[in-house]
Amino acid sequence: MMSLLQVCGIGVVSVALWKMFGGLLEKSKIDLDGPKKDNLLTGNMRKMFRGGIDNCVEMAETYGGAVKLTSLFGEAVYLSDPLALYHVLVKDQHSFEEPDTFIVTNKAMFGEGLIATVGEQHRKQRKLLNPVFSTSNMRELLPTLQPIAHKLTSIIASKLPDDGSYKEIDMLPWLSRSALDGVCQAILGYPSNSLEAAENDEYTEALRMMGPLISRLMSFRPYAPMIVRNLSPYWTMKLVDLITAPWMPTEKMREMREMRRIVEIMDSGSKKAFAEKKADIATSATPFDMKPEVGDLKPSRAKDMMDIMLKANSVSSSSERLTDAELLGQMNVMVFAGLDTTTSALSRCVYLLAKNPHAQARLRSEIRDAVRSTSPAKDASSIFEHENPLLNLSYDELMGLPFLDGVVRETLRLYPSLPLMGRKVTKATTLPLQFPVRSSSGAEVSAIAMHEKSFVVISILAANRNRTIWGDDANEWKPERWLSSPAGSEMDAPFDGAEALPPKSSSPILGVKDGIRYPGVYSNMMTFLGGSRSCIGFKFAEMEMKEILAALMLRLHFVLLTEPDTNGHVKEVHWELKGFHIPVVKPPAGDGVTPQVPLNVRLVQDEDFIW
Repeated sequence: MMSLLQVCGIGVVSVALWKMFGGLLEKSKIDLDGPKKDNLLTGNMRKMFRGGIDNCVEMAETYGGAVKLTSLFGEAVYLSDPLALYHVLVKDQHSFEEPDTFIVTNKAMFGEGLIATVGEQHRKQRKLLNPVFSTSNMRELLPTLQPIAHKLTSIIASKLPDDGSYKEIDMLPWLSRSALDGVCQAILGYPSNSLEAAENDEYTEALRMMGPLISRLMSFRPYAPMIVRNLSPYWTMKLVDLITAPWMPTEKMREMREMRRIVEIMDSGSKKAFAEKKADIATSATPFDMKPEVGDLKPSRAKDMMDIMLKANSVSSSSERLTDAELLGQMNVMVFAGLDTTTSALSRCVYLLAKNPHAQARLRSEIRDAVRSTSPAKDASSIFEHENPLLNLSYDELMGLPFLDGVVRETLRLYPSLPLMGRKVTKATTLPLQFPVRSSSGAEVSAIAMHEKSFVVISILAANRNRTIWGDDANEWKPERWLSSPAGSEMDAPFDGAEALPPKSSSPILGVKDGIRYPGVYSNMMTFLGGSRSCIGFKFAEMEMKEILAALMLRLHFVLLTEPDTNGHVKEVHWELKGFHIPVVKPPAGDGVTPQVPLNVRLVQDEDFIW
């Protein structure tokens, strides 16, 4: 006789197989042109990841802003058209929800945070959190990041030869540690000190390992909703116990066990930090019956984002107040999102600056001039002393550096940390297109009929590289393109309608062509999405990136590796597309798997400022 657990397991597998192969039996419902199937069973969607960035962009350039793709689970629309994305993310967003795969797995990993909730619960959470990330709060949080950026720079500088020669350093772990210290200190008020620690503590190590594991286990995510919908919580846990049992021998099962261990460590560590934070606030001198100005953080009243969030929640009405589980979820989400995405973007920035020495020198010169203007009495040479305090640029001075701003915006445009996002159609509708595409028969169409339960792949990559909007050089990294566009505050104007534009300016607005723009919350690009599910923390990410880049550029010089190793191979960094951008060293010099960004680094010299 089979055990009840075995029966449940067989049942879930049967449902999963039907979900997997049932889509193959359905007649095509999406009348769009698209690439041929690579495989009768798996379709052509996997090629999108195997081909990396180039394939994602080429697909949109070949077929237009709406392309039909096929997968094991059925058909999908690969979408990068600006008007269609406006309807998906803004106007008709309630007909295009986050897929169950995304919501269920995020809830299992992080709890009831913003990326794991929908509907009224999500609206209520976002209403509380929006003011937390205000510009005034960012202005007050910058001093928390400055010592971290200085520490990062000083540690790397201490590893370099005093004679000015180069040394190979893998920048990825150092940038990851600095991003980890930044989110822990600024968001949680938790001093992780991972830059200095010989070994991370269990909690911070779990945070660091989460992102790479999620990327490696992407293929498992579609099965999570099937399990949750068809099993009770009790039997779901029993099944989890079964598939993470120590005797399961495969590599994927070992990764599943590791993921479960990491989630449990994160949950335990987060609950402990959350309880301590609540206890601190309970004994705070700030009375809770006085409503704090959430959009204006004062050092005497709060030290980090969790302080702001908890105090704001305490004075909210009972109907708008978040539960402890929801607050804990926000804490987990903010830390995870701030860690992996910022690390990815920073790594790409440093790599591109190493690849483009002219841009690196120009940026370094801009930062030096800004430091000199704020500290005119100081001898310029003291800027480069190892013991010298970090540049003390204010928030407005840092964010106002035009070329630094261009470097960050251009990198985020070309290489968004999350290049693809998904949406499921909850109600049959018609999507209008800004630019016509071809149907499966070759006819020109200006709208797409979307049936209920169909799937949309939002191509942030293709949208950010649309030549019609961004110009013929859209695929080239040119930070200077942003210098002729209005300043950041104008570029980041809210998008509220199909024809909404930033305030009028005498300069052309980058990302706007003949009144057409994408519905993104940041610089007319889709990097941080748009609408009510856009990234809420992009101002913090931008500030952290600029602070760390400014500190690094002022003291250190980076170039790509050119000398062969002992086997005669030169290390070349390649960025794999696996949910996130994962930098690896291409074989034969590297294994093509281990995340790393090795660069030649030396102390800055006078000639490094000449551009």
